[in-house]
Amino acid sequence: MRCLLVDDEPLALDVIASYLEKVEGVELVARCTNPLEAIHILSEQSVDLVFLDIEMPNLSGIDLVKSLDRLPQFIFTTAYPQYALEGFELNATDYLVKPIPFPRFLKAIARAKEKFEATSNKLAESKALQATQIPDTTPAFIFVKSEYENIKIDVADIRYMQGLKDYIKIYTQHSEKAILTLSSFKELLDKLPQQNFLRTHRSFIVNINAIRAVQKSKIVIDEIRIPIGDTYKDEVFKKLNIS
Repeated sequence: MRCLLVDDEPLALDVIASYLEKVEGVELVARCTNPLEAIHILSEQSVDLVFLDIEMPNLSGIDLVKSLDRLPQFIFTTAYPQYALEGFELNATDYLVKPIPFPRFLKAIARAKEKFEATSNKLAESKALQATQIPDTTPAFIFVKSEYENIKIDVADIRYMQGLKDYIKIYTQHSEKAILTLSSFKELLDKLPQQNFLRTHRSFIVNINAIRAVQKSKIVIDEIRIPIGDTYKDEVFKKLNIS
């Protein structure tokens, strides 16, 4: 944990700094006697824990906490126990009354470490979860030009496509009649999710999700048998994980 000390009494800073030297897993990144300087440090450096005096000139420790939108964990260190309630209402990790005994300091730092580790673990879990979640960029539909209009086709409804010279017939789940479009296989494949569509023949592309069975040289979709060309066979069987 990276720690910042804020106290207008240099001797009080020396005490906390000496205590921190005896604790593993903490690093003193700065110490200051001016709360305004502390605000600048917090805006410029990464700090995980602040030991903060309350009674200081220009700006009290409580006012400093209230003035910041983003503040790391903080532990109040003060000679005035009457501020304890207000300190905890500000979500202070702990409240230490001067002179601070070392055992009491250890208890406070242990509490701060526990909160720091819990927050770090949640952040790591969140990043790991995000890393495993691949955004779904699969288009839900495409438009193809047929005669004098652009027809919307749901990608999941496409069963297979057949090439006829300069035209392509698109067979869908909810229509017995194929949609005829002036296009090329390359143009259509650029619009479709590559992981779902497979070219099996120079004249056919199939939707992998629509395949009912695979024969030696045919793919069966519904009751239609679609040829597997010799030049496409290895790629087809590899993508379908068929040995």
